[in-house]
Amino acid sequence: MGKVIFWVVVIIGGLFIARMMAQQNAREDAEERQPKQAAKRSSPPSPPLESMVRCEHCGIHLPRSEAVLIGGKTWCSPEHAKLGKRA
Repeated sequence: MGKVIFWVVVIIGGLFIARMMAQQNAREDAEERQPKQAAKRSSPPSPPLESMVRCEHCGIHLPRSEAVLIGGKTWCSPEHAKLGKRA
C-alpha cells in the first residue's frame, strides 16, 4: 500500500511541475509578443482617405484625383466632358 501512495504522490508532483513550466513558458511568449505588437502600432498610418466626386454625365463616383475637372464640373473622362451633362 505504501508503494502505491508513493507513486501517486510522484505522479501528482510531476504533473504539478509540468503545469508550472507550461505557465511560465506561456508568460514568456506573451512578453515576447508584446513588443512586436507595439511595433505594429507605431507603423506609419495609411494614406488619408480621398474624397469622391460624381461624374456630371453618367453619375459614377470616382476619386477626386482621377476625375477630369472642366468648367467647374467633374467628369469621369474627357469623352464625357465633351458630351456634357445628360438630361
